Amino acid sequence: MRWFDGARRTLPSARVWLLLVVTGIGCGGTSVADPSQVTVVEVVDGDTVRLQFGPVVETARLLGIDTPESVHPTVPEQCFGSEATAELRRLLPVGTQVDVFRDADGRDHYGRLLLHLRRTDDGLAVNLHLVENGFAAAAFYEPNHHDRSRFLDAERRAKAEGRGLWGVCDGPDQPVD
Repeated sequence: MRWFDGARRTLPSARVWLLLVVTGIGCGGTSVADPSQVTVVEVVDGDTVRLQFGPVVETARLLGIDTPESVHPTVPEQCFGSEATAELRRLLPVGTQVDVFRDADGRDHYGRLLLHLRRTDDGLAVNLHLVENGFAAAAFYEPNHHDRSRFLDAERRAKAEGRGLWGVCDGPDQPVD
């Protein structure tokens, strides 16, 4: 089953996502309430958020990106980690409505939902924005690789222009000096 139409680069509606999640396809059988009302509850760090689906709150890991660590329990804070977290908090303040889209795997080994997010009010592709502006590196964990070339192109441009972590740090995953 495919979620994305590669020719048009469009994503399915949240209601299609709901049907697949409620039936447990690709998500370990855990059901989630109506995703037409998905609300940001908390930004945990630069690539992790907590989302409310009706009465259910889930932790979600953003797909296609990796941000420097800022709150990891066993990894010291990394260069540009707090900036990446601050940017995601700016983009997704508590109460923001988002559209959610998944790729091949619905959850990671920690049980987090694996998602692409788009702000409902203006259509901003949140994951891609973070890469374009140097708050995240492009990162793919098979079999999830939707829009790989778009994310890699965005990362190349951000690196070339020294945006965000590419201008401040010696690349991603660098310790704070």
